[in-house]
Amino acid sequence: MSHLKERKEKNCLNCNAQVYGKYCHICGQENIEPVESVWHLVTHFFNDITHFDGKFFSTLKLLITKPGFLPTEYKKGRRASYLNPVRMYIFTSFIFFIIFFSAYDIGKSIKINNKGFDVAQIDKMDSAELSQVTKEINNGKPMTREEFMHFLDSANSNVTVTFMGNKYKNRAEYDSLVKTGVINHNWLEKKIVQRQIEINEKYKSDGGGAISNVVSIFLHMFPQILFVSLPLFAFILWILYFRRKDYYFASHGIYSVHLYIFYFISLFFLIIVQKIEDALHWNTLLGWVVFLLMIGLLVYEYKAMRNFYGQGRAKTIFKFFLAVFWRFAIFVLLAAMFLIFSIFKI
Repeated sequence: MSHLKERKEKNCLNCNAQVYGKYCHICGQENIEPVESVWHLVTHFFNDITHFDGKFFSTLKLLITKPGFLPTEYKKGRRASYLNPVRMYIFTSFIFFIIFFSAYDIGKSIKINNKGFDVAQIDKMDSAELSQVTKEINNGKPMTREEFMHFLDSANSNVTVTFMGNKYKNRAEYDSLVKTGVINHNWLEKKIVQRQIEINEKYKSDGGGAISNVVSIFLHMFPQILFVSLPLFAFILWILYFRRKDYYFASHGIYSVHLYIFYFISLFFLIIVQKIEDALHWNTLLGWVVFLLMIGLLVYEYKAMRNFYGQGRAKTIFKFFLAVFWRFAIFVLLAAMFLIFSIFKI
């Protein structure tokens, strides 16, 4: 509630409705004087932040400790005590991807070459490991880190991109083979091969650089892939529970949003563990954490589904596996579509 002076006039400045009391019963705006001081703006700003933080952390605690509780509360209409799920999804996904792209130098970590090494792997090698690796590929003679990087860049510069398994000198050669019937490609295959030829001409056979750019664009599209997959996953749940007439499509959507938020939090935890492992060189830590995390995610999702939809163990387990399978299929399909888009975008 604002500390500004209440207006004597009883018309709402927002919708011009008659105001009874301090708030408009039509739009909810407080009937106060519109002129604000700088101090009021500052205090209002900090009040909003602390209010958001309080709701965020209390909602987050319930999300983690009580699977399926928040979407159930939302469905029952008890919403004012918790942070709005869509707002929470936007906030958590935004923070997660900022941390993800800050923690991993995409352009550096996906440097691809025909020797099977990337820049991130080379940086992690100690002198003994680097010496052993370089001896194996340089006729028994070790190389310095700088020499190794130059060697890989030189090898990488002679790699061409092939999406359809065949290489063509230029567009004219490919068009001639298609015209004479030697190659029988459909419309999409033709577009991909034509793009392959354009990429090789543009990058002058620097296949590693081209593929690195494709992967970088694709990874930066991952937030969009997740966002597009949300309503599709909700549609799968709507089909699985089509007999439950009290569960509308929006109910499945809210459940999906909360589930995705939990996945963001889990992946954030995984990033922290990986950074600790890199710093302390605990080689086996990450593998165990990933394994336990995957088990935990499956258990959490099963409990969330059972608590939210209220069905027995047998039905929930059956629908749980169907939901996981179809969500995976959705991700694969969307990933393929966005990967093709990435190829045409570079």
